[in-house]
Amino acid sequence: HTNRNPQSRFDPARNELVSRSLESAQQCLFNQDYGTAFVHYLLVLNLAPVLKDFESFRFTLFKWADELDSLGRIQDLFDCYEQALELFPSDEVIINSMGEHLFRMGFRDEAAGHFHKALKLKPDYPEAKENFYRVANWLVERWHFLMLNDRRRNHKYQQAIQKAVEGGCNTVLDIGTGTGILGMCAKKAGAAEVYACELSKTMYELACEVVTANGMNGRIKILHMKSLEMEVPKDIPKRVSLVVTETVDAGLFGEGIIESLIHAWNHLLLPPQSTQDPSRPPSQAGRVIPAGATVFGMAVQCLEIRRHHRLCVSEVGGLTTAAAGELHSPVSCSSEDDSTEPYTTERLSRLPGGYTPLTEPFNALDIDFNNVQELEGLCSREVSRVRLPVTGEGLLDALAVWFQLHLDQQSSLSTGPKEDTCWEQAIYPIQTPHNFPLRPGDELIVEISCRDAYLRLCSVAVARDGREFRLDDCPSGNPNPSLNAEAELCSALACLGTEQSSGPRDYTMLECAEMALLNNQPYHDSFRRALAKLITNLKDARSIQGPSKGQGLEVMPLTDPPSGPMDPGPDPFYVLDVSEGFSVLSLMAASQGQVKAYSSVEKTQHQAVLRRLAMANGVPEEALEFWLNQVEDEQAVLQRPSREKLWSAIILDCVETCGLVRQKLMEKATLARCLLEDGGQIFPERIVLYGMLVESDTLLLESAVQGQEPTLGFNIAPFINQFTVPVHVFLDLSTLQCRHLSDSVELFILDLMNTNANYTNRDVMVQASASGRVTAVPFWYQIHLNEEISVSTFNQDSHWKQAAVVLYILLDECISITMTMEAVYIYK
Repeated sequence: HTNRNPQSRFDPARNELVSRSLESAQQCLFNQDYGTAFVHYLLVLNLAPVLKDFESFRFTLFKWADELDSLGRIQDLFDCYEQALELFPSDEVIINSMGEHLFRMGFRDEAAGHFHKALKLKPDYPEAKENFYRVANWLVERWHFLMLNDRRRNHKYQQAIQKAVEGGCNTVLDIGTGTGILGMCAKKAGAAEVYACELSKTMYELACEVVTANGMNGRIKILHMKSLEMEVPKDIPKRVSLVVTETVDAGLFGEGIIESLIHAWNHLLLPPQSTQDPSRPPSQAGRVIPAGATVFGMAVQCLEIRRHHRLCVSEVGGLTTAAAGELHSPVSCSSEDDSTEPYTTERLSRLPGGYTPLTEPFNALDIDFNNVQELEGLCSREVSRVRLPVTGEGLLDALAVWFQLHLDQQSSLSTGPKEDTCWEQAIYPIQTPHNFPLRPGDELIVEISCRDAYLRLCSVAVARDGREFRLDDCPSGNPNPSLNAEAELCSALACLGTEQSSGPRDYTMLECAEMALLNNQPYHDSFRRALAKLITNLKDARSIQGPSKGQGLEVMPLTDPPSGPMDPGPDPFYVLDVSEGFSVLSLMAASQGQVKAYSSVEKTQHQAVLRRLAMANGVPEEALEFWLNQVEDEQAVLQRPSREKLWSAIILDCVETCGLVRQKLMEKATLARCLLEDGGQIFPERIVLYGMLVESDTLLLESAVQGQEPTLGFNIAPFINQFTVPVHVFLDLSTLQCRHLSDSVELFILDLMNTNANYTNRDVMVQASASGRVTAVPFWYQIHLNEEISVSTFNQDSHWKQAAVVLYILLDECISITMTMEAVYIYK
């Protein structure tokens, strides 16, 4: 578009057009007509490249992009960014901003590419660095590092592939190649032709780099596509004799291995070896590695699983929860909605509080990956029932599932909870709203199916004394697990019958972290006391001073006004809760009396739960509002519904469940302080960050490929370790295998009420309490609601996890830690 002729700068007509367009752009910008302003700036910058340092263009682009995003004009949004990048191809701010839009829309691969490019242009750009670290966990999931560090797994796969290739399987397809390691094993073993496919753009590009670095470029053909889309001869010239894959998750089938193998047998693999024609050579017959699997299960009691999947308390922060109805997590093996996952995953050996087996392990399923008829019939299999003798006493919380992966007839890998393995176990939680104490002599009846190619296990009934009682037929009872187990079971059995349930259960789903938060009684009790103290102080101050100007005006929400006025009486105190997700804090505030509370809960179903709870706990309907979920501008979320009013309290959600402080927290706190009435408060008022020095090989193995030796002789580590992130999240320090090398120390303070109390960085000298290698600095927070009341993100009731900065330093006596908002620096 740009005329680069030097004479053009002296063209009067051209200069006049540039001048007028620039003036028009500025006027449109003043009028907040960002779309028209953007068009004018494009014209100016195309005609006059000398103006490319013009900062207003960036501002206009970002404002117009946000407007297009809110209107759902996604194609127009990205067209604008493409036009901007034609003008500013090396502008790291524009590149990073486009990556943020891509990530919000679910294009994680593309977003990571933009963040990575922005970092290459400006390695110290903090926004791009934080964005890349966050997205890297999505793109190259941490189990890639664990698998590559699992030497036993690597060698067993290599041996099985080598044996198959040496046995005559000389054409190989690696489905879901990842880093390319299995395909390279086949080539190294002597396979004549090796093909590989990978759906993830990031992993596809990584595999290409790895294959090239190991001298196999051109010898292994890697395709960026699903195996389900592959055709012969379009994508590969002929059917192969061996498919290798490790597209198995903790629940075996969750990554689509059944569907991909059915397609492979029908379209990409040679027919299997036939017993009628044993003379056919292996090179003319098809086979799969792994050859099959055996799935095992076990019923367990586990408080940690229970509190993340169903309501365990009868009272939260002074509110009775009976009216909430049935609440549970989105994990459901028996849901009619196939969009819900039937299981979640946990490493049983690292669950806080541990677990108690209630049955012996049982064989849930055997599957032969080399039998296409068995694969095709899997989803249409009749539901099977298994009767499990109960061997331990306790509450039934979940079925834990693992498998033995048979690579060939001689070699297998186990993902069991007692194995040192890179896999977690699949967890099928009990979702009924009551506790079910089991005892030896009972039988637990489990249904097993493979509907929609997911393995589904569901505990459906308990058999005792010759009678069978369904677990989902009993009305909701007291969920308090402290009741006498025998009495509770008798009560539950008394209302159970052998008949089928009369209809579908009515329930509300909360995310696992939201459910754990609702079950966190110390957290809510602390907030209840802190809110009560604030309201009492404000009442006392108001009784002395009298109502200030404007305090008596009626609240005018941004949406339609309420159908009726509030009850006459003293002027209310206004409390705003902008917690992420489901929160009852606004309702707790409204229950204090003389409070008008505003909640940012968005989902209609969740709002209905809060309204039911309000009614059951005597909170007037007009004391709780939900209009904030319709406010799209982040800053506007904190604004008062009427300019004359100020907030009495603003509750900020400061720490993510994963263990990190929320982005832009201090900016929100700065705005919130400006909107408080005299004596008003931000909750929490400050956050103190604590940490310690530890030595943990586990954290190293989960964070990067370790060691100087190549993996199976292949150079992989330098490429995948590009996606190593310095902060390990969703960590449970109470069960982490580590050695403490120091006591816990205060590292950083974030004061939300007093900005002058904060500092941009701080040096902390840490005295060693033991010798060893410092491999990580785990950290957590003490969240101070006021001077007397605080909650910790590191206790047994916490719904938060911890995080850790992973590093490697030799430790002598003491080291210095420098903390900033963006990073942790450690000096010997």
